[in-house]
Amino acid sequence: MLITTNGVVLKERAQGENDKFIDVLTGDMGIISICAKGARKLNSKNAGSTQLFSYSKLCFSQRSDRYYLNSSEIISSFFNIGTDIESLALASYFSELLRYSVPSGMPCENILKLLLNTLYFLNNGKRSCAFLKPLFEFRLLCEIGLMPGLIGCCECYEFRSNSMFFDILNGKLYCDRCFNGEIGCNTVRINDSELHVLRYIALSDFDKLYNFKTSGALEKSVSEITEKYVLAHFNKSFNTLSYYKSLLMQGGNSG
Repeated sequence: MLITTNGVVLKERAQGENDKFIDVLTGDMGIISICAKGARKLNSKNAGSTQLFSYSKLCFSQRSDRYYLNSSEIISSFFNIGTDIESLALASYFSELLRYSVPSGMPCENILKLLLNTLYFLNNGKRSCAFLKPLFEFRLLCEIGLMPGLIGCCECYEFRSNSMFFDILNGKLYCDRCFNGEIGCNTVRINDSELHVLRYIALSDFDKLYNFKTSGALEKSVSEITEKYVLAHFNKSFNTLSYYKSLLMQGGNSG
């Protein structure tokens, strides 16, 4: 029996001389691994549709516990991402995040939509990497069930105060009157603008998610918060993130 689904290629792994395995994010099956026979040949009918970050329609069969590609059709290649080292590094970080956090068999239409929209903006350059990094990080964690309580203070339900404190590890927000802890690696003070952006990313509909505006300083501070949130909840370092940040340091950018 043949299975047909649409998905984005998150990783390619060479197998033998001409074959490869591809890890694919799909909306209905989560992340799956498919063996693509002969796909590394330049003249292969499946060469383009199985390249990194290609969004393709895939038709495959299952034998034992493996999937084998039968045919494929490319929907979008996001070709320009591969021509810019910073965009490619950031997309690779997103891929590593997804492969670590999304299990096989988990329906994830919203996560696929988040990835496709983010790749679209990376590809056409209409949103900066500094804008897209915290947006993708934070919304992804919200989509997989790690949305923090951002509506108000967890003690008195105050929506806004002079200073708010975000307990990153426990996903709780405190106002300045109720907070009696210490600021450290897992608790940060956030201002009104930062809180507004975090609320927007977590709670907006997808058709409005990419529409807010930020300054360079705000992008940097929000990115630091969302990155801490990722690292605290996954308790893992990501090599692709380290590489992306090294590029920023070399270029004198912030993100």
